[in-house]
Amino acid sequence: MAYHIHHSFTIEASKQAVFEAVTLPKHLDNWWTLKSSGEPKLNAEYNLNFTNAYNWYCKVSEVKGNESFYLKMTQSDADWDATIFGFRLKEVEKGTLMEFEHKNWQENNHHYRHSSFCWAMLLKGLKDYLEKGTVIPFEERN
Repeated sequence: MAYHIHHSFTIEASKQAVFEAVTLPKHLDNWWTLKSSGEPKLNAEYNLNFTNAYNWYCKVSEVKGNESFYLKMTQSDADWDATIFGFRLKEVEKGTLMEFEHKNWQENNHHYRHSSFCWAMLLKGLKDYLEKGTVIPFEERN
């Protein structure tokens, strides 16, 4: 049995702005990673660096401009290695509906539950980044 994390919320920003914020390293580093690299092209590799101990890699498994973006982990924590996470975007009256999922967790363990909490906090940071221009220093992100 696999376990999945889901979060849905509205961001008062265009689909293009949200897509860029979840795909381009210059934006990822403002709400998620310490430093990152990659480009939103199918099978492209992303480096997601959080610290030297958490220097992870993944590949783009799905990308449709301003619509969806998914990454398959290739080198990370053992619990994350089997997982795929990503975003589906839908235009709504007040901006963009973000439908986030992180799927294929192999166990409903502490790391799975902690990651769900962290995603909620980080996605709130993404929302604030796009709506208010807020950048939380990396050291203060949960």
